[in-house]
Amino acid sequence: MTTEVPFKISVQDLHELRTAGANHTVLDIREPHEVDMVSLQGALAIPMNAIPDNLEKLPKEGTLVIMCHHGPRSGSVTEWLREQGFDNATNLAGGIHQWAAEIDPEVGTY
Repeated sequence: MTTEVPFKISVQDLHELRTAGANHTVLDIREPHEVDMVSLQGALAIPMNAIPDNLEKLPKEGTLVIMCHHGPRSGSVTEWLREQGFDNATNLAGGIHQWAAEIDPEVGTY
């Protein structure tokens, strides 16, 4: 990557990426039953424990935004992905819950 991606971004930062049409992928690492309850349109859903077996599905170009419910799981996955060479990985602070609280209440919470 030509620009350094921060370890963590806010929901406002993600909203700006999405609004600007910037090259990014949201990786939702929650369990399928969580994704079924509440999801972010266009997100790539791969449960946390399945990430090691699905690295080929993850882009190394653009920003790779890792999202969970509140942020701790995605923080761990972001750290691990960076160790695997995904310098474009960043953790979504507050997760989908924060997204629903600050950006799009229509997404819902659980």
